[in-house]
Amino acid sequence: MASVIEKTIRKTVTSGILGVAKVSAALKSREGDHPYLTGIHKPMAEELTLTELEVEGSIPAELDGRYLRIGPNPVAEVNPATHHWFIGDGMAHGLKIGGGKALWYRNRWIRSEAVSKALGEPPAPSPHGRERGTANTNIVGIGGRTWAIIEAGNSPVELSEELETLSINPFDGSLQNSYTAHPHLDPATGESHAICYRGDVQDTVWHTVLDSAGKVIREEPITVAHGPSIHDCQITENYVIVLDLPVTFSMKTLMGGHPFPYRWNPEHRARVGLMPRTGTNADMHWFDVEPCYVFHPANAFETEDGSVIIDVVAHDKMFDDGHDGPDGSRSAFERWTLPAGGTKVQRTVVDGEMQEFPRYDERRTCKPYRYAYCMAAENPHDIPGLIADTRLFKHDLDAGTREVHDFGPHRHPGEFVFVPRGDGEDEGWLVGLVIDMTDDTTELAILDAANFTAPPVGTVRLPHRIPPGFHGNWVAG
Repeated sequence: MASVIEKTIRKTVTSGILGVAKVSAALKSREGDHPYLTGIHKPMAEELTLTELEVEGSIPAELDGRYLRIGPNPVAEVNPATHHWFIGDGMAHGLKIGGGKALWYRNRWIRSEAVSKALGEPPAPSPHGRERGTANTNIVGIGGRTWAIIEAGNSPVELSEELETLSINPFDGSLQNSYTAHPHLDPATGESHAICYRGDVQDTVWHTVLDSAGKVIREEPITVAHGPSIHDCQITENYVIVLDLPVTFSMKTLMGGHPFPYRWNPEHRARVGLMPRTGTNADMHWFDVEPCYVFHPANAFETEDGSVIIDVVAHDKMFDDGHDGPDGSRSAFERWTLPAGGTKVQRTVVDGEMQEFPRYDERRTCKPYRYAYCMAAENPHDIPGLIADTRLFKHDLDAGTREVHDFGPHRHPGEFVFVPRGDGEDEGWLVGLVIDMTDDTTELAILDAANFTAPPVGTVRLPHRIPPGFHGNWVAG
């Protein structure tokens, strides 16, 4: 843990750097529209509460809970010359479902200090004195409570069931460092594991573990270089997997007035680490891998010979062109093998077509599994970012086959979440948002995972477009 003196020095230096960065940003200008502030990405301008919702088909009676999704949605005008999609004010969206009915839809801004000021409200409570920045990347249920979360330094934000901001809350004061956008729940222990980093700390990341009640019980430091952006991780029965890849902090980018300061860094060693769940930095085993970047893995597990398998969506590069959002890199769904006693990752392409947001039946976390569900990410429609395709993929990893669900022209799905209804691995529902650009509306689509190519069993129609965002989850009632 950093001393009081270290924290004071860090705060002073950071303040000076940010001052220079703001001056640089103010001097920049841009011609033309910003791709993440217009078109399909145009932000919503108001908070809504809708209770009269149109349903097509039927909502399965087994679905009882809330579908939650979050993403960037600037509350006020921003500088299009320096805006990056990843730094927009967070907005949470939720649909409550039960008894075969759609009970409500709500959208609410996450009350960061800037959002509260823009809305003319007093700042949200911060009883532990933590950062009042935004949380815009994931929204999860932990310990029976709802949390908006983000990586790189800002604290978790606790939300009510109706998505109102309750407080800036580092897990009731138990979190000492930063958190992540991607905790992974071990169904066997009830613990949530994450790899966390801070934007102002270049040489350390942390293996952070929450107990089943949502309290931090471990923040184990891991030594790194260059300040890598480690967006996600995975766990197996005995290990946590660290994806230390060549997107790193760039002081040049920050000082140049770009507030998202992470860039492709070919000088950074690309590696994947295994650390025993209760181990230390001294126990890390590193495997080299060809330079690439991974936002999101699917599942991971150990084999009988002691090797570790992790399935990932791998991008050949990231943040190498421009400063608006994800660049035009190629991605593929791959299986990575970390061989027992080895030093290099073995990469096998499962599906070479572009895709992102892999999900699976998370009851299988840490175990061998058969099915993974991905959002197709080819871009034939001149739509910026990841949300351009009209298809979802279902990968059968045992058979080596792929099924496709196509929503049709001008209808763009985001990440879909698996919701179990029985014991079988694909016995459940896939739930997610689909934007219809023909009439600027959105629907919550419910697919039968075992009958993947069939039309949705039910849809909840919303009379407005929800801008593409990042991650969503199902929180059971």
